[in-house]
Amino acid sequence: MKNYLFLIISTLLFTACSNDVKSPITSKAVAIIKAKSNSNVSGTVTFTQIDSTVTMTANISGLTPGNHAIHIHAEGDCSAADGSSAGGHWNPTNVDHGKWETDQFHVGDIGNIVADSYGVGTISRETNLWCINCSDETKNIIGKSIIIHAGPDDFTSQPSGAAGARIGCGVIALE
Repeated sequence: MKNYLFLIISTLLFTACSNDVKSPITSKAVAIIKAKSNSNVSGTVTFTQIDSTVTMTANISGLTPGNHAIHIHAEGDCSAADGSSAGGHWNPTNVDHGKWETDQFHVGDIGNIVADSYGVGTISRETNLWCINCSDETKNIIGKSIIIHAGPDDFTSQPSGAAGARIGCGVIALE
């Protein structure tokens, strides 16, 4: 009887341990935003991927109150004093500039971050249009940069939304 009971308990434990429940695949990346064009901008932009969904959260300070464009730019280079080394908007699908999740927009067109009276702003996005360190170069954000602009994105001017000077820059890197 003891052997039989041991066999039942062992079988139950083995079955419970071999359950086919899969844990989500998680990746993280971050861009540390540093001041450009003689601004006082700083902050972080974090990206977390769970399965095929990437969540981005930007926390930026040192802004003037109001709207400021935030974009992913093509080059992971923030060495120029004016942020120009980051290149243009990341647009691997070669479409016109536009507003996030409308008919047509660059996958780097994040939108506007709104700074409060203290110069602090936050914006979040969730999408399956990006990935962290994957092999799909039309989605992979690693090695790109985040640019914060002095003014708002008008969502229509080509190719960049007439957002003005680049006042913050950070390279997106694996965390």
